[in-house]
Amino acid sequence: MSREAADPHAPALPGTLPEPLRAELIAFRRDLHMHPELGNQEHRTTAALKDRLERAGLRPRVLATGTGLLCDIGTDGADGGADGILALRADIDALPIPDTKTVDYASTVPGRAHACGHDVHTTVVLGAGLVLAGLAREGRLPRPVRLLFQPAEEVLPGGAAEVVAGGALEGVGRILAVHCDPRVDAGRIGLRTGPITSACDRLEVALEGPGGHTARPHLTTDMVTAAARVALDVPAVIARRIDARAGLAVTWGRLETGHACNVIPQRATLAGTVRCLELDAWRQAPDLVHAAIDEVAALHGAKSQIGYVRGVPPVVNEAGSVQLLHDAMAARRGADAVEGTEQSLGGEDFSWYLEHVPGAMARLGVRPPGELSGLDLHRGDFDVDEHAITVGVELFTAAALL
Repeated sequence: MSREAADPHAPALPGTLPEPLRAELIAFRRDLHMHPELGNQEHRTTAALKDRLERAGLRPRVLATGTGLLCDIGTDGADGGADGILALRADIDALPIPDTKTVDYASTVPGRAHACGHDVHTTVVLGAGLVLAGLAREGRLPRPVRLLFQPAEEVLPGGAAEVVAGGALEGVGRILAVHCDPRVDAGRIGLRTGPITSACDRLEVALEGPGGHTARPHLTTDMVTAAARVALDVPAVIARRIDARAGLAVTWGRLETGHACNVIPQRATLAGTVRCLELDAWRQAPDLVHAAIDEVAALHGAKSQIGYVRGVPPVVNEAGSVQLLHDAMAARRGADAVEGTEQSLGGEDFSWYLEHVPGAMARLGVRPPGELSGLDLHRGDFDVDEHAITVGVELFTAAALL
């Protein structure tokens, strides 16, 4: 199927992205890409969004956090009726890594890059909002829509929790989102009912002992061995205390201890992540991890201090919302533009919204068709086929009209 093909039997829908707006959105995305901002620092991004929405006759509201904003379309005081408001969510922050691409829209901020596609997510929701605002003025928007531009998705436990606490879901009956997927061709989306991401928590452990001479480890706590055993044994202990199908995994990213070859140190630190596929197992994870660390550390004579930072639960897509996204994509591009997708071990704070209202996240294809492999997320050379912006805008537009 060609990029612009659609199902000839599907009902015609208004809201197709016109060429001038398509070009504007690509330019907007490239501007964001050149000026990435970290979580809760997205002041320029927020100002750019606010300006463009106001020029479209809308009334965006900056969030109480100072960055990010909400913008309602077609409400005029209405609450969305029985179905409630349809929310479209985008995350607007970047990552603290350097941009290594050689393109004219590469990041101009040292050590900062939109390496997860949030600039695309933001542009897609903006574009959908501009199209839907035009339809609302013509009286052709069947339900009110809320644009939700959220800060700090990359900062555990995610900016979504604070946005929800601030009342962003008031009146919302359903929420939708997309996430760039470099394994899916541009022009296509991936859908899955049920868990589509995993839970992700942060774990920091400090081990302490009296220290001593490496000639006499029997007189003290051998801190290096204790740290090594925690690193090796804790994941294995946890794996035997919970159903393997839950996919609960502890993975270490840092282990530090000691300064001299003949001194047994007094302290060691470890840091890593706890990831989990199943929501129920995620809720048990802190107690399981604490117990395993304490037991292994005590076995080797070390005292443990544990910092367990709750991150995000899995994104669990609701069946009705997945069907809505499927029908919207089929109406625009044909049913064969939708493919199944597997559950990712990555975390996404969109899950906090789904603790309160039904919704779903789609994988938005960004790989140039014909390429055998895409540039993975969270890499400095990550980039997208910008045709994905058109696809995302029309997907959200169709979902609002069905």
